[in-house]
Amino acid sequence: MHRRLLLATPFLATPAWAQARAPIRILVGFAPGGAADISVRIAAEAVARRGGPQIIPETRSGAVGYLAMQAAARAAPDGTTLATAIMGNMSVAPAVPGSQIPLDLERELTPVCNLTGTPMALIVPGSAPDRSVAELVARARAAPGTFSYASTGNGSTNQLAAEYFAAEAGLRLIHVAYRGGAPAVADVAAGRINLMFANIAEVVELIRGGQVRGLALAAATPTPLAPEMPLLTRDFPALDMSNWFGLVGPAGMPAELVTQIGRMFTEAMADPATQPALAARGLQPINEVGADFAARIRRDRERWARVANASGIRAD
Repeated sequence: MHRRLLLATPFLATPAWAQARAPIRILVGFAPGGAADISVRIAAEAVARRGGPQIIPETRSGAVGYLAMQAAARAAPDGTTLATAIMGNMSVAPAVPGSQIPLDLERELTPVCNLTGTPMALIVPGSAPDRSVAELVARARAAPGTFSYASTGNGSTNQLAAEYFAAEAGLRLIHVAYRGGAPAVADVAAGRINLMFANIAEVVELIRGGQVRGLALAAATPTPLAPEMPLLTRDFPALDMSNWFGLVGPAGMPAELVTQIGRMFTEAMADPATQPALAARGLQPINEVGADFAARIRRDRERWARVANASGIRAD
């Protein structure tokens, strides 16, 4: 009886505790099956396994994830409604001139925590003669302005990644924009495009099947999905370009509540029992909560702003 009273009293008397133990709805701004959606669903299972509150993923896709963010921004700042946040819409889009962002990311949202990261891979057609980054760079330098790269649109993360690579390697490349990742990768596989930067999880099966060749991982550490793939950072240290997938809430969330909820998620994602599900999808946990996550957002925004300005990139 005494133990039950001790547990019940803080739940009733302390709002932060009550909010953290209530079900948490996460508005997923992207289609099911993508890295953001998978990260949230793995997190929901991990938190439940550790005895945490119920996590309810709710698809609210559209406008590059901003529809979900807008809905979260209008919610009460009690920690019961969060939204997915990715590098593309939190750090890349704000850094690219012409981006249409329907809310004030700084004033209307609270960074809660980062969940996972996945590196991008530099891929070329399976039929290409390039067996290494050095060979690709040598061929592209020998024919300046003739090598093409694919992206999912002007101002997209993979466009900026390719332009960053071009700047670091001293290349002049032709940009070919597509309306999605699938047709872009398909044209690389068909040999119509020379190269592309794509999330390793989205192209690993094509690499294994030989349709495309993964020349290097744009990361500082290997991925379990392709542990043998060379690291691009060995030749170009600045090109650690892993995408990340985190959570934000409405503005005005108390710092203590942000810390409590953020640690709940990051500890669940770091749990050894969670690692097989993450590794199978090429994801790695990231331990960033509150101010640390906000600092990551700012650092990446500053980096991509430099790339966009140097390349003259504008959003569609």
